[in-house]
Amino acid sequence: MRQESTTTENVKGRAIALLPIGVFLVIFLGAGIVTKDFYAMPAIVGFLIALFVAFLQNRKLNFAQKLKIIAGGAGDENIITMSLIFLCAGGFSGAVTAAGGVESTVNFGLSILPARIAIVGLFIIGCFISISMGTSMGTIAALAPIAVGISEQTGFSLAICIGAVVCGAMFGDNLSMISDTTIAAVKTQGCEMKDKFKANFLIVLPAAIITIVVFFLITRNAAVQVTAASDYNLWKVLPYIMVLVGALIGINVFLVLIGGIVVSLIVGVATGSIALSQIFSVVGEGVTSMYDITVISIVVACIVSLVKEYGGIQFILYQIKSRIKGKKGGELGIALLALFVDLCTANNTVAIVMAGPIAKEISEEFDITPKRSASLLDIFTSVGQGLIPYGAQLLSAASLTGLTPFHIMPYLFYPMLMAVSGILFILFRRHETTK
Repeated sequence: MRQESTTTENVKGRAIALLPIGVFLVIFLGAGIVTKDFYAMPAIVGFLIALFVAFLQNRKLNFAQKLKIIAGGAGDENIITMSLIFLCAGGFSGAVTAAGGVESTVNFGLSILPARIAIVGLFIIGCFISISMGTSMGTIAALAPIAVGISEQTGFSLAICIGAVVCGAMFGDNLSMISDTTIAAVKTQGCEMKDKFKANFLIVLPAAIITIVVFFLITRNAAVQVTAASDYNLWKVLPYIMVLVGALIGINVFLVLIGGIVVSLIVGVATGSIALSQIFSVVGEGVTSMYDITVISIVVACIVSLVKEYGGIQFILYQIKSRIKGKKGGELGIALLALFVDLCTANNTVAIVMAGPIAKEISEEFDITPKRSASLLDIFTSVGQGLIPYGAQLLSAASLTGLTPFHIMPYLFYPMLMAVSGILFILFRRHETTK
């Protein structure tokens, strides 16, 4: 009888396993609401408290066993890769800023584009970089300093500037052929990359177009005035051009960022912006500026690994799958599955890998094409990742600009519209058959 009970529990999962995530949200949001200052509770403190709660749960495992579990979570390939991207992005940001690249790039951009459409331009450039580079994190790292510069020179709020960058970054996160989320979705659902891209693109294109219109409408009547002289040095713009071109032709994100660091230092020394004795310190300062987000990512991975071990993810999977009826219900089930698992893991690639096998079962049971299920998985994990305040994207954008995620969230039109577009396609689009 006890074995049967345990088996049932393993299948259904355990809701209480989600407690650490709930504790973090209550503490982090509660502290910000009560004090009216979301800096009052540093995110890392909230996550450490959540990790402590996770350690107190499940007495069947001893302390050493729990340490082994979180070590596996922190050492996951996606977490290590993301952490290294953070550090490389910080180094690039430090080098290019010291070289005067940000100021020159902003002035150059404002000299060829009307200041009133700078926000739209940030979103479109973000779309191109993210779809070419295959990483939202790399896109945010490359464009965040430019967003800060545009805000300072035009008077647009920094929140809307970085919001446009995050929106553009999330566009390519689930479309790029070299994105790890795309690869994970295709592999778990068993479809061709090109078929998934076409299905995905048709769903998100309306969201992208409407986002452009929304950004244009809310900024068109702003009292914009360029406050700085529009002097620029094209040599100082070179590192950003190199990063953009490298992303567009599909060079690995690490090579793009490291190359950007090297070129920034060469340009900085050649133009006199960086003394030869400073080349290591400016890179080091940029790298250390990303320590917080790197540590947060590792701690979140530790929490998620314990939540998964305790049955929290399985609880979500079971609750969704047990309520599915019909083909539309199957597609909505896959969408909700992807979204909720991402809310718990704060990593869309990990969420796809976790939810993929269940989504595959749902698609086979309800005759949903693999390209459609792969597209839904990728879209709705990106919706969650682009909106959650404890996700790497918003935490990185906040740390690079001195804002909080909650300042940026009201301007994340693209992830919101992507969710609406995805749901409308599920409800009203003709369903293909796998037979």
